Amino acid sequence: MTAPLLVPRVFRFDDVDAFRSSIRDLDVDFTPLARKISAEQVILSLPGCELNYTQSFPRIVDAQLARQTTAVGFTMDDGVPMRFNGVERDRAVIVLGGGGAFYTSVEETPRQYVSMMFTPEIVDRGWPNAGLHFSIHEISQRAQDRLREVVRQVLLVTSDQVTIAEFATGASIKETLLAAIDNAFAEIVPAKWATRANTTRQFKVFNDARAILAGDVAHPIYSSELARQIGVSVRTLHDAIQRYRGVSLHRYLRLRRLWLVRQQLLAGAPSVKACALAYGFWHLSDFSRSYRSQFGEAPSETLAASRRTGVMPTDPAGGRHDS
Repeated sequence: MTAPLLVPRVFRFDDVDAFRSSIRDLDVDFTPLARKISAEQVILSLPGCELNYTQSFPRIVDAQLARQTTAVGFTMDDGVPMRFNGVERDRAVIVLGGGGAFYTSVEETPRQYVSMMFTPEIVDRGWPNAGLHFSIHEISQRAQDRLREVVRQVLLVTSDQVTIAEFATGASIKETLLAAIDNAFAEIVPAKWATRANTTRQFKVFNDARAILAGDVAHPIYSSELARQIGVSVRTLHDAIQRYRGVSLHRYLRLRRLWLVRQQLLAGAPSVKACALAYGFWHLSDFSRSYRSQFGEAPSETLAASRRTGVMPTDPAGGRHDS
C-alpha cells in the first residue's frame, strides 16, 4: 500500500476581499490596512501539530486561541516590527499562547512569520506558563536562527512530494520542531521590556473595551461612556488603547465609527448623510475626507456599489492610522 503524502497546502491571495484565514484553532478578526494585497499561507499538518507559514499584508489582527491548544510563533524575516500585544520589538523573540489566550497585533508592512498549533496542549516540556494573553519572550539570536532554519528545512523537504515512508514520519518532524522550541525557551534572555509586555492589567482594559465595542454596533460609544462601563479613568483607557493599537483613544473610537458607517452603507443605508449623523459625524465634509482616506472611495460610491451588487458588510474591528 502506498504511503500517504506529507505535503504542505499553499493558499495565495491577491485581494483583501478574497483573503480567508485557513489556520484552524484560531478565531481571527482582521482589518486590512491596504486596499490590495499579496499574501500567502503554507500549512503543513503533522500529528497533533499544524505548522503555518504566513506571508502577511498590512493589517490589524485580534485573535483568540481555541481551548486545549498551545500556539508558538516567531518571525521569519527582519522587517518593520509588528506591534504585538503592545510591543514593537520582534527580532529574536518568540510568542506563546495557551488555550483560550488572546493576542492583538498591528502589522504596518508585509511580514513573514510562523505559527505552530499543538493540540492537545503542551503541558510537560517546561515552557513558560500560559496566561490570559499570549506572552512574548526575548531569546538568543542563535536560538532564533535555529528555529527559522528548522522550519525552512521542513518545508523544503516536504514540498518535494516525497512519501512519508521515504524520508520521515510526521511524528519525527514534529519532534524536531519541538526540540527547536525547547532550545529557544532554554535561551530566554531576561529583559525588562518583556516583563512589562507580559503584565495583564492594561491588556484586560483593552480587551474589555474591545468586547464592549463589539457588542454594541448600533450606536456610537464615546470615551467617557466606554471608560465608565469598564470601570477605569479615561486616562487609563487611553493608555491601554495607545499601547495595543498605537493610536490615541480619540482616533481609535473615530476609526470604529467610520467602520460602522461603512457597514451600514454596505448594507444599503437610506442615505450617506443620515448614516454619518447617526454615528456622530456632524461635520460632513470632514467626514467625507476621512472616509475617502480610510477606504479609498467616497461614501456615496460605497452606497452606490452596495445597491448594485448587494455587497455584505465586513467586521468593523479597527482601521488605518492615517485617517
